[in-house]
Amino acid sequence: MTGYTDTIRLWATDTRRAGTLKKADGTGEVGLEAKERGSRLAVRFTLKLKLDRVSDIRYQVFGCGFSMAACAVAADMSVGYTLDDLSMISAERIDDALEGLPSERSYCANLAAEALQAAVKSARNGVDTVQASIQSETEHGPRVSAEDPVYKRLMGSTKPDHVANADRHLFACLLAVAAQETQTLEDALGLGSSDILSLLGKYFPSVDRESLLQWTGSEFQSRPDINKGILSILLAHVPTEPGTQDLITSVWLCHSLAARACRPGHLWVAMGFFERPELTAAINRHLPSLAAANNRNMRWKRYLFKQVCDRNGGTMCKAPNCGVCSDYSICFTAED
Repeated sequence: MTGYTDTIRLWATDTRRAGTLKKADGTGEVGLEAKERGSRLAVRFTLKLKLDRVSDIRYQVFGCGFSMAACAVAADMSVGYTLDDLSMISAERIDDALEGLPSERSYCANLAAEALQAAVKSARNGVDTVQASIQSETEHGPRVSAEDPVYKRLMGSTKPDHVANADRHLFACLLAVAAQETQTLEDALGLGSSDILSLLGKYFPSVDRESLLQWTGSEFQSRPDINKGILSILLAHVPTEPGTQDLITSVWLCHSLAARACRPGHLWVAMGFFERPELTAAINRHLPSLAAANNRNMRWKRYLFKQVCDRNGGTMCKAPNCGVCSDYSICFTAED
């Protein structure tokens, strides 16, 4: 999978310490407070002590393979050591042990470190569970609004007769969120230069590409590593039935979904949508077989990465089935 070194892949698939401990001496969590549950990445560590040293430790994680690797290596660093030793395990040490996470995935080491230190605090103070918090601007709330200058420029342009408002909104959101970032529009959306020009010509014919660049921002510095497995799965759902219209829009959506899924946080936020249900609506319009395949309404980012994991024989989920998983609400949340 793109961006995964042999070391990171090794730790991401090491599930020896995945799970929970009964009657733990310390429990630390990130992303599982009532207001956060189901809305962001989450990590939980539980540990047991014997003669002032960690005799056992387990973790649960809702996140990508990089998060799994960070938690696995943090747990491995902890066994046999004192709480004072564990207090020295930082995000930097976790990153070093993994021989360097991609820069855009550095937050995964922070999540693991914060949850582990919360478990240490829990064990020291005899508190059942300690909730830690980690700030991430990309995790919450829409990044694009109707007042965004790029969005306003695009949606205020002349509308061609043959296109739907919903699709103009879709691509105005994508172009607006891409314009906030430092790489090219092409890199941000996983499209070629000819695709960007064709997209503008189809939906916003009076707007030229260069006019959008005046609002280029600085949210991210590096080009994303697109997961080829996710792109392959998406493209397999491009409609092929006779008489199917607008295939190119379906293909553009596939590439954009794959590119934006590389970003931390919610996929609907990374796509630039105003609200979560807009993502499912776009998939329903242009990738109906994908919408049908996700028949339990799993969150889209979670669903896509799970498909890649299942295809490669991995074990992304630790429960035997979704119905008995204690973190069911993290994967399945109403779109309201």
